[in-house]
Amino acid sequence: MGRAVIAIHGGAGAITRAAMSAESEQQYIQALSGIVASGQAILAAGGSALDAVTEAVRQLEECPLFNAGKGAVFTHQGTHELDACVMDGRSLDAGAVAGVSRIRNPILAARAVLENSPHVMLIGEGAEAFAIQQGAEQVRADFFSTPARWQQLQRALQTQQTVLDHDDPQAKPREPIDPDSKLGTVGAVACDLLGNLAAATSTGGMTNKQAGRVGDSPLPGAGCYANNANVAVSCTGTGEVFMRTLAAYDIAALIEYAGLSLKEACDRVVLNKIPALGGSGGIIAVDREGNVALPFNSEGMYRGYGYVGDDAVVGIYRDI
Repeated sequence: MGRAVIAIHGGAGAITRAAMSAESEQQYIQALSGIVASGQAILAAGGSALDAVTEAVRQLEECPLFNAGKGAVFTHQGTHELDACVMDGRSLDAGAVAGVSRIRNPILAARAVLENSPHVMLIGEGAEAFAIQQGAEQVRADFFSTPARWQQLQRALQTQQTVLDHDDPQAKPREPIDPDSKLGTVGAVACDLLGNLAAATSTGGMTNKQAGRVGDSPLPGAGCYANNANVAVSCTGTGEVFMRTLAAYDIAALIEYAGLSLKEACDRVVLNKIPALGGSGGIIAVDREGNVALPFNSEGMYRGYGYVGDDAVVGIYRDI
């Protein structure tokens, strides 16, 4: 049985060292470190991998630094549409919601679908009605809005671009990863003390996306996957390419059928298959032995991991 561990990500994209604020960089480091530590505490207390990833992503949704929940990006129409998925490696049960705009924490709605619905995915008003029936906190649509995200949409509208949350060439960013080009998703994967795996992913999507667009994040096998037999994966990046390659499941398949190691499987997908189709981004993954991989083909990725009993390790650039 592997060591208990949690890993998280908060999006990937182009580094903006020229305009970087050390203070902003420290905010991201502190947020990532605190959320990893929270997940470690759940696992150390005997909590399940499923509980650890759900809570880590809920906290990422609550942090306006990241593109999920509070601080989600805007659609072309100036609205918010949020997606989330959670998957339990023990049973291959999954729950997902897409296109929700009134649920404070989409990951909790996804968890409710996993536990209390015969379905895997619910969308739009139906997903919201189910989540509210299950006790999810309801908010006004403007709850998710922040001035920075509104300005990001205005820049994207001017350049007629649909941008990943951390990539806009017109921006004058002060964040470590360009908010206008960032592939803005959050996620968590974990292996608990019993060796169970789980994964969770949540996103506000892409700035200036067409209303109704759904990416890879809420799709089991594309942006989120967990199977105790091999691996738990959460993706961030060019969603359409991760969907077309079934990136998360592909990593599991490469481990199961080709006998690749966790690192080999992750690198093949992230460094070869995704770029071959013009995609960028990264993934976080943990296997049943508790090995962790966090590869990305962009300049940076907000990420961190922590084994139970160890200090959290967090990074933005290619230094961990």
